[in-house]
Amino acid sequence: MSAVPTSPDAERTDLLAALATVRAALIRSVEGLGDDQAGERPTVSALCLGGLVKHVTAMEENWLRFVIEGPSAMSFALPDGVTWDDLAAGTARELPAWMADRDKEFRMLPGETTSGVLHAYEQVAARTEKIILEVPDLAAAHPLPDAPWNEPGGEWSVRRVLTHVIAETAQHAGHADILRETLDGRQAT
Repeated sequence: MSAVPTSPDAERTDLLAALATVRAALIRSVEGLGDDQAGERPTVSALCLGGLVKHVTAMEENWLRFVIEGPSAMSFALPDGVTWDDLAAGTARELPAWMADRDKEFRMLPGETTSGVLHAYEQVAARTEKIILEVPDLAAAHPLPDAPWNEPGGEWSVRRVLTHVIAETAQHAGHADILRETLDGRQAT
């Protein structure tokens, strides 16, 4: 990557501002909660506030690694003898490690704290900003990793990755707002 520009262009500034806005909405939904509350699942969904922050942190980190490393940063390898059809049918004899890891993203695990989850998110956010400010061209693209949900032969630019991260963060901030209101009546947005 090239050196950090002395002044980011308007597009980078706008995209990073949009991401900061949706991040702030997500963080507001968790502020003031104890560790137990952040792990509660107050609706019929399996979602909890701490888990949403963990998921968004992992999602953002993975996509920004994709910006730097390309598709090798996001492997969706299957165990020997397991097919995508097996996974879809629920008949896989073994789940891939990435799928088990993703499941853990949505839960507060023993020993995890609200402050620890938020700190990890802050670190990823700082790294994202640094990457976006340093990447030479937002149009630079990589092929998407092989997975049934990705278009065969598709590729995403840095710009497309960043808009995806903004959209997914906004979606989960909305989920978090509902969870927080269900927990204690407080609205985050």
